[in-house]
This record gives sequence, structure tokens and C-alpha cells, in this order.
Amino acid sequence: MFEFLLVLLALLVIVTALFAVPFLRLNIVSNLVLKVFRRLLPQISQTEQEALDAGSVWWEGALFSGKPDWDQLLAYPKPTLTPEEQAFLDGPVEQLCAMLDEWHITHERHDLPPHVWQFIRENRFFSLIIPKEYGGLGFSALAHSEVVMKIGSRSNTAAVTVMVPNSLGPAELLLQYGTEEQKNYYLPRLASGTEIPCFALTGPDAGSDAGSIPDTGIVCRGVFDGHPDVLGIRLNWEKRYITLGPVATLLGLAFRLYDPDGLLGSEKEIGITLALIPTNTHGIQIGRRHYPLNGVFQNGPNSGKDVFIPMDWVIGGQNKVGQGWRMLMNSLSVGRSISLPATSVGAAKLSAWSSGAYGRVRVQFKSPVGYFEGVEEALARIAGNTYMMDAARIMTAGAVDLGEQPSVISAIVKYHLTERSRQIINDAMDIHGGKGICLGPSNYLARTYQQTPVGITVEGANILTRNMIIFGQGAIRAHPFTLREINAAWDRNQERGLQAFDEALAAHSKFTLGNALGSLIYGFSSRLVRNVPQNAASETIHYYQQLTRFSASFALLTDVAMLKLGGSLKRRERLSARLGDILSMMYLCSATLKRFEDDGRPAADLPLLHWSMQDALYRTQQAFHEFLLNFPVNRLMRGLLRCIIFPLGMRCLPPADSLSHEVARLILTPGEVRDRLTAGIYLPKDENDPLALLEKALSCAIACEPVEARLRQAVRDKTLAPHENGLINQALALGIITSREAELLEQMKTLRRRVIMVDDFSPDFRQANSQHGETAA
Repeated sequence: MFEFLLVLLALLVIVTALFAVPFLRLNIVSNLVLKVFRRLLPQISQTEQEALDAGSVWWEGALFSGKPDWDQLLAYPKPTLTPEEQAFLDGPVEQLCAMLDEWHITHERHDLPPHVWQFIRENRFFSLIIPKEYGGLGFSALAHSEVVMKIGSRSNTAAVTVMVPNSLGPAELLLQYGTEEQKNYYLPRLASGTEIPCFALTGPDAGSDAGSIPDTGIVCRGVFDGHPDVLGIRLNWEKRYITLGPVATLLGLAFRLYDPDGLLGSEKEIGITLALIPTNTHGIQIGRRHYPLNGVFQNGPNSGKDVFIPMDWVIGGQNKVGQGWRMLMNSLSVGRSISLPATSVGAAKLSAWSSGAYGRVRVQFKSPVGYFEGVEEALARIAGNTYMMDAARIMTAGAVDLGEQPSVISAIVKYHLTERSRQIINDAMDIHGGKGICLGPSNYLARTYQQTPVGITVEGANILTRNMIIFGQGAIRAHPFTLREINAAWDRNQERGLQAFDEALAAHSKFTLGNALGSLIYGFSSRLVRNVPQNAASETIHYYQQLTRFSASFALLTDVAMLKLGGSLKRRERLSARLGDILSMMYLCSATLKRFEDDGRPAADLPLLHWSMQDALYRTQQAFHEFLLNFPVNRLMRGLLRCIIFPLGMRCLPPADSLSHEVARLILTPGEVRDRLTAGIYLPKDENDPLALLEKALSCAIACEPVEARLRQAVRDKTLAPHENGLINQALALGIITSREAELLEQMKTLRRRVIMVDDFSPDFRQANSQHGETAA
């Protein structure tokens, strides 16, 4: 035993000396590890490298640190609208929503009506992101998000039409990379709606893997506008799925540029390049439409054969040839972090508002269906997910307004908000039952349900986003040491590279050991975590502590996974996805806690906060568990990791039934909580609108509840006969209810029938027999 302890002590001294003495560490440990590290590094293509270099690192970096600075998070200013932005929402956006009839748009016209297109142009809806000096509105990212969310709660067709010119497209690219001449000419025309833009990136053979586009441009000289010897590009392409393509007057095009004759220099293959091309240019085929799940927003294919354009049509001019992929990656954050989350939250808020009202109005077995435990479960998911989604939407928009280009965070919110929106609309459809599945003018949910997969497929399909992008980019960009080590490994100056690698490795080793120790200690009791906000609400301290614990465990697991799997980790998509899920849940939780603080800690919102946080922490725990189950290491290593991360077992529980009951009641009842949860959606004022009718029925149902309870008791006491026909008159005659109460019950009977009835049509489906649920008997 004594000999064993001596050997162990000797090994400890040697290891300590190797890491503690810089000279030994540099020449023995770091030199050896660097050689292995270079072999383990995956091959990264140019497009992958440009994607990794794109954007900025924000709060996700803190979550990789193992010790997030929560005071820093809460110190970020609360995103707010300017008076001008609020006036636009209250004025033109409200007016636009009142003009929209999604049934008329999708079923009868298959397009926005001409007067709506004109209103959008005249009120500069296409210029939300264009600065005022170019004739645009120059709104913040938050205002952009609020506008799209409100329109999306009314019409997905209109929301997509408005959001695309303000997302990845000519305006965004011109602002960042255009020449002054291009900006001065095109931006005012885009702002006024004189030009309708689209951007052609994806095609039949390049969808989520857009970097593999086969479309080509050849540098050459040709005839243009009467001039015989113009330096330009001859283009051939075929694109699909291009939103606004069929009506666009200005086409943004991504293609691979080649210079076989060396007209621009020595490089023969220049790379992905972007150009702006008027759609009336000779050789362009454009105008045909796709039919995206009854969304009927303008979307279609385009192609070009031997289209010659001058070199100054390249975005940014000749100096920007070959830089298209970097330009796209830096611009992609708007679509991912603003537009798609906004439409997803708009759908979620509409579902929460309508499902809560319908659950109170619709009666089965003499009780509102919203009071059934099974329906309560769905209502709680709708409300809790909506609360967290809106928090993430607002915080991410705030980051963009702070000047960030959050590439990893944009992938997180794109994936998780579109996916949660899909679950919410599914739950809403279940609650509405037959009301939800029968199409017609009175159906306010079905088109949203049909069009939900659109957001899930665009800007990178969700399967790709979850399995490859979130953690794949995050592990390199947001990790405090990985990128430093990679850059050192590829440094052509061997001595300088070794020195930089040694410094990063030393800090990384300390970082990993610290996270292992922190994960173990915090796993015994998260109360040992001390880095909580100084003025945190007592109800939230436990959540900050749990997130700090999970941050340390996540950082540890990331290091172990990269050490064990090296470059093959990016091919282990399910493992990568689970690590991405952990990172994502921590971000969504961070946003939720910040929302609660920014809102002034409203006590009435605590059930929503608790439900969403407990649900997300439980999902985080499950992602850790599933990763460890499938991590390809031996039992001893797996057991050791599990002991460090879960020394007392998995103790996070999903929301209790009692909490779900409390949350469900919040959206079944009009009040401040329901108003805050669904703030920003369009609520129609026309009393014949299905949603206005539903709100009126909800108010009546609440007023009638005590009267209806009295009637049910009278039936149980056999004071009244147990049949509905004539029940009100019986009760009135017997003095059980007053004449005013009888009128209220008759009104409720009429309203309830109007709400639950669905549209019916003539046998050939050409004409509805009724409008807005008023079906002929």
C-alpha cells in the first residue's frame, strides 16, 4: 500500500510539473497535443469557414463559460419602441390588418388584393430596415419584429410579403456591402416600393446546402446597352422556392463565378458572388408560381440562360466578387433572428388568445371544455411556450439593436421558436376540434396550421439547424478556447503557433478542471452557486443557480466530447443536436428570466415563469441524459461523467399538474396576464369578425357562469325538468332567474352557437351558404 501511494504521489508530481512549469508544458505536453490536435481537426471547406467566421458572439459565449454573468445579462437595456415606431404599429399596421381577409386571399384570390399591395407600397412596409436618408423608415429590429408579428397574427400571406424584403435580400445586402452608387439608386426605389425585390439562392440541387450551388457565371466581355466591349459576366442558373419571385422587378442572385481567361487576375475559380439584376433583363425566365401549403404568398422558380450583365451589377462592385458567401452569412441573422421568430410568436399568441377564449365558451358535458384536465394540459403548453418564445424574440431583437449579428443565437431562435409554434398550433387545433379542421371564412386557425411547415423549412431546414448548425457553430465560435486553439494549429509560423496553442491549452485545461469541479459541487446542491444577480427576485434565484450548474456541466461535456470525438463530432449529428439542445434551453431560460425582470416582476406572471422554466430545465436534463446514454465511451468513463453531472441523480421535474391548472386558468380568463401574454397581435374591431365574435362570447360566458350554475343546480334538485328546450322560460317562470338574466342566457345561447358553428358550402364548393359561422339551419 505504501509503495502504491509513493507511485501515485510521484505521478501527481510529474503531472503537476508538466502543466505548472511553462518550459516543460510547452515542449512536452503542448508540442505533443498540438500534433494530435492537427490530426483530429476536421477538414473545413471555404464556405464552412466563412459561416464560422460570420456574425458575432453574444450571450451564448457566457453560457459556454461555465459561469454566466447574470448581472451582465440583466444590465442589457430592455428593448423598447420609439414613439414613431409605436405610431406605425397603431396606425398603418392596424389599418393593414383590418384590410386582410385570409380566406379571401388564400381561397379566392390566391394573392393579396391590389389595394393591399398598393397600401403596403404607399406606407413603405418594404423599407423597415432602410435608413431614412434613403427614404426608408429606419426602424429598430424590435419594431421590425413587432410589425411582422402583428401582421402574422392576422395573415401569414401578408406577413411573408412584408418580411422578405426586410430580411435576407437586396436591401440588407446593399446596406452592408453595396457601392454608394448602388445604394443611392436602389435603396430609395426599394423603400418606395417602386422595385419589388427577391433573392435567388436555393435551387433544385442546393437547398439547405446552399453553398453547393451549381449556378455559374463566367467573366467575359460582351455587348451591353449598345456598348460592344463591356466587362461583365455571362450567367446560367436555375432557382426554386424564391419568395416574391413571381412579382419581383429586382432579382438578387447568388452564383459561382469563374474567370477562365484571367480577365480579373490569376484566379480561375473566384467563388460565390452576388449580383442585382432587373427581372426584365433578356434571358431571364420568371413569373411562374409555387403553391406553398395554401399560403399563396408569391413564391416561384426562375432561371436564366446566357444572361449577360455588366460587372458593376455585382453587389459591392468588382471588389466584392467571390465574397458572396461571407456576405450572405453575415446577413442571414435578420431572417433567422427577427422575421421567422416574429411570425412564429404571432401564431403562438393567436393560438393562446383564441384557444383560451374558445375553451371557456365551448361547453361539453355541461362544462367549459377548458376546465377538462386534458384540455388544461394543452392550454398550459400553449401559454408556457408562448411566454418563453416571446421572451426569446424580444431579447434577440434587442441584441441585434445593440449591434450584434448573433449567428448561433439566430439559429437557436429560428429552430426552437418555429418548432414550439408547431406544437402550439397543434394543441390549438386539438382544443378547437371540428371548429379547427373545417375551412371557411369563420376559421381563424387552419391557415396558420397549414402554413406552419413553411417557416420550418426556410432559412435552413430545422433538421439541419438542430443537428449541425447550433452546436457545430457554437462549439467553435462561442467556446472561450476552441477557436484560439484552431487558429494556433493552422498558423504557418510553427514557433508562434506552438506558443499560442500552449497558452490556450493551459487556460483550457484549467477551464475544464474548474467546470468538472463546479459541476460536481453544484450537482450536490445548486444552492452553493453564488453568481446570481445581486437583486434577483427570490422566486427566481433557484433558476439562476440551476442554469449556472448546467452551464458548468455543458462546458465540461463539450470539452470531453470534442476531445473524444474530434472532427467526427460534426458527423455525430444526434450527439451534436443534444448538446445544441442544452445550449438552446439555457438561452431560452436566460431570455425568460430577463423578461420577468424587464416586465417589473409582475407577481401575476409567476405561474407562466415557473411553468416555462421548469419545462425547459427538465428538457435540458433529458438532453444531458440522452447524450450520456449514447456517448461512445466505456462504462467507467460514462459512469464518471454521470456522477459528476448528476451526483444525486436527475432531480429536475416537469411542471406539476397543479401548476399547469393554474397556467391554463390564466388564459381562460380575461385580465392583465392574458393581455401581456398576447400583447401585440391584431384584435379586430368589426363585431362580425370571427375573433371579435369569440371575444364577445367569452365576456358573455363569464357573465353567464353563475346563472348557468344556478340552472344546473335546479335541474339536480329536480326543480327544473332536465331538458334544454324551454329551460330558460321554466326558470324565469319559477323565479329562479330574472328577466335580465334570461336575456343574458338567450344571448349566450346565440353567441355560443355562432362561435362553434363552421362554414358550409354548396355541393360544388363554389359558394359558402353562410359567412363567419352563421350557418343556415
